[in-house]
Amino acid sequence: MDMIVVMMEQSGPGALDPNDLLIFASVADLGSFSRAAEKMGLPKSTVSRRLAALEQRLGERLLLRTTRRQTLTEFGRELLDHARQVALEVEAVAALSERRQAAPSGRLRVSMPSDFANLVLAEPMAAFVAMHPGIQLELDLSARRVDLLGEGFDLALRIGALSDDGLLAARRLTVLSSGLYASPQYLAEFGPPATPEDLARHSAVRLLAGHGEPLPWTLSCGEQQWQGLPPGRINANAPELLMRLARAGAGIAAVPDHIAQPDVHQGLLRRVLPDWCLPTVTVSAVFPGRKLMPAKTRAFIEMLQAALGGMPSAA
Repeated sequence: MDMIVVMMEQSGPGALDPNDLLIFASVADLGSFSRAAEKMGLPKSTVSRRLAALEQRLGERLLLRTTRRQTLTEFGRELLDHARQVALEVEAVAALSERRQAAPSGRLRVSMPSDFANLVLAEPMAAFVAMHPGIQLELDLSARRVDLLGEGFDLALRIGALSDDGLLAARRLTVLSSGLYASPQYLAEFGPPATPEDLARHSAVRLLAGHGEPLPWTLSCGEQQWQGLPPGRINANAPELLMRLARAGAGIAAVPDHIAQPDVHQGLLRRVLPDWCLPTVTVSAVFPGRKLMPAKTRAFIEMLQAALGGMPSAA
């Protein structure tokens, strides 16, 4: 309804307001200003004023009113068919909205990191599309930070600090911890480091930053802190690959705990320097900052909250 009003108002000062047609149809069908006002949730004075303004804009009377009754003019009878059609269209839009809220549908474009999609969210997303057959899920797993509004995305899963954009809204999903991991074979061959300083004698598989250089490790244990970049010959920009390389014995990797835990449970990885932790990171859902969130987006965020709520968290 708001879209119809905006479009008609833009056509000129003499344009009709569809709301006035709805008011006229209600008054004509109910036979009373009072009953029409009650049905539409408006003061009776507003109904009377809007109908008078409609008559003035059209240049003809629609109703002949006396103290005891009201009757439609000939022009009023002709206009009533059109006004009822407007009312039917508004009701159809409301019914469509209710159906979409009850059964989310349409194409849902989502951007998220590939490691989250592959290692954490594959099964929840499969269950999501099974639960919502009307939704067509389209995933972008590239490392780039997509432009949600410019590229038509409904939602993005973001790791870390968020940019300040007044056109976007965000919902925090979880806060994740990270640690150092290596394979049992690697630790058996080279021995586990006892302190962060011992890392200088080990080999690391390191995460590449956006500027193309490997990120230093910042470790904390209570009030103690250590920062450094252990030696290593493999650098990559995918946490999932770093974990797989560590599992294959290539060295020690800094990996989010939620990614490493399945391999830890299977005995494929072990925590190194377990008392020392890397900085936590926040996982957020980012979406266009509209007051009315589409049902498909709301349902996907609810799935994310349920899936990530059971992960190891620093929150």
